[in-house]
Amino acid sequence: MAGKYMPLEKYFSDLPKSTHEITLSFEGIERILKFKLPPSAYESPKWWEHEKEGNHINMRAWSNAGWKVDSVDNEKTWVKFRRV
Repeated sequence: MAGKYMPLEKYFSDLPKSTHEITLSFEGIERILKFKLPPSAYESPKWWEHEKEGNHINMRAWSNAGWKVDSVDNEKTWVKFRRV
């Protein structure tokens, strides 16, 4: 699992297979994680991008569970995930 982002990975893994997309507020994600997201999550959509290289433990939390980011609104502070 994805270290400190493990609760988020578990959240996605526990969603019913019939759920194909979900939109979460940044605050909702912080409640799942029990800590604040870094400022870069609020400032740049790049923090949410699906990158295959590097040490992006945040991205692994949802990708390990079979999800990807579909869209992000940093202004309204929400992110939509889609099951892969």
